[in-house]
Amino acid sequence: MIKPNIQLREPSMVMKLSRLGSFHQSKLSFLRSFIREFKSWNYKRDLFDLNKEGYGTAVYSFEKKGRNYSLVCFAQHIKPEERSDRVIATKWDSAFVLHDGKPTKKDIDRLRKNVPKQEVGRVTYKELTLSRANKSVRAFEHVVNSLSEGKQPDKELLKKVGYLYRTTAVYGSGKFGLADRFRIKDRKEIYGPFRLEMMLVYLVRQFTFDQVNHIAKCNNSKKAVMLEESIARNLGIGNSTGLGMAPFIVNHPTLLHNWIYCREKALKEIRSIKKVNEGDLNIFKNCLNKSKKNIDTWLTDSQYQINKINTLKSDLTKFFKHLENLNPKKNDYLWNLIYLWAEKNLQEECIEYIVSMMMEPYDSIIDPLINNMSSEEEKYFNIPADRKVNDLKKIIEKNYKPIIEIDFKDKDSTSNFWFISKNKEEPRVANRYEESGAELEQPLAIARDIKKLYQKLIKSNQKDNVANFLLENDEFRHVVRRAFIAEKFQYAEIQDNTISASLVPIDMLRLKLSFFGAVKFDPRSDKWLRINMYQGAPLPNEMKSSNDSWVYNSLN
Repeated sequence: MIKPNIQLREPSMVMKLSRLGSFHQSKLSFLRSFIREFKSWNYKRDLFDLNKEGYGTAVYSFEKKGRNYSLVCFAQHIKPEERSDRVIATKWDSAFVLHDGKPTKKDIDRLRKNVPKQEVGRVTYKELTLSRANKSVRAFEHVVNSLSEGKQPDKELLKKVGYLYRTTAVYGSGKFGLADRFRIKDRKEIYGPFRLEMMLVYLVRQFTFDQVNHIAKCNNSKKAVMLEESIARNLGIGNSTGLGMAPFIVNHPTLLHNWIYCREKALKEIRSIKKVNEGDLNIFKNCLNKSKKNIDTWLTDSQYQINKINTLKSDLTKFFKHLENLNPKKNDYLWNLIYLWAEKNLQEECIEYIVSMMMEPYDSIIDPLINNMSSEEEKYFNIPADRKVNDLKKIIEKNYKPIIEIDFKDKDSTSNFWFISKNKEEPRVANRYEESGAELEQPLAIARDIKKLYQKLIKSNQKDNVANFLLENDEFRHVVRRAFIAEKFQYAEIQDNTISASLVPIDMLRLKLSFFGAVKFDPRSDKWLRINMYQGAPLPNEMKSSNDSWVYNSLN
């Protein structure tokens, strides 16, 4: 068989929001790479000082070769009416901070005064990430009551919820006094993106199990039982995510490129394997089969998501039939054949599901890519002012072709605008023609700005340099910078209009959350959703012997 000409997928295809909003967790996802990196570290619960109601302080740590990271937890009583997942909330059931090293009593006392206050408090460079979380009251109380009575909780109820707590924010990189990234960026174990944030969430999960066990024991010391490990393993940490994530992926183009590029490079390398051995194919099939139950337990009230899930189920049925007829011994470049068939016969939700699954057998391809998913963004901030206007025009014509074809005179192309809500302190989207406030628009309409820049460049002196162009057109500086970044980083830009009438904002959220490793996307509107993290993950005492395919074991 002639070797097929397999290339990276085109940005004009991959970077469409409908495609990005169909991404699933994969072997590249940050929470999975965290567990692979830290499975060899020594886990310990260093402090557990909770009263009979479960309020107080706890400390958990990972240690290896003298390096230590410690999660400090503060649980407090709050009134039901004080419990809110909004950014503007001021009280939470529990608050957490990841401390660099082992905290002293003095450190813990200092943190106790500040961490429960979150944004209002202040921490130091000794602290790395900061978070807070609220109970899923229904699930939490049910588990405590069941354990107190000497029985295990109802698995069906827990299946519907999937967690005992959900986080409402995880902060890092210099916020509120936290350590700036430059202090720790050279540490090998945390070089992967969001690794410390993933560690915090993982340890918070263990705290939730210890807390319910403790309260149950205090409630009924003679009769109470511990939460079975098999049930705990199938509980994750929930998260409520709103539009705050959307600006992130727009404002970090080189980081976005690195995430997408690594995924696309993995796909290209896997498709380029000439002889697929039966063992690797069986790993793929096994993960695929295990994952079916996860899809069946993917519950949501969102009709948008229900339609996507139903499409996924229907397409997977087709795919399984197709897979039965493929023989790795008879077919060269089997993964490429599988991918091409999927593109021709399936919809985006299932295509990207299969792409994620194809990575499972290939540690040797995936692991080297993990360390390439961060970005030193400031390196690419400077604008090459000596380049010609004509150079810039050609860059846009090459890298933004779908964008410059959009007609922004059409009202549907400019229906929405992004702004920061004064009351809720979060990014929001509003209709430009039905609501006031468009004068407060945030610079997130990159497609429109690129088109405006392009129209200006056409009318400008093509031999002039960019420096002179910007002297007269300073309002284009931010988008000129982006165009030069896109010249070097092909996946840096969403190839879609983020202010169009057809915008589905949660597609942008799902893109980011898929790289985190989230599952069970549950949209509560087109603007916010709930997810689950670490569902099915090994417990700390199981990490050293864990298998990386744990994500497909949840609820099985």
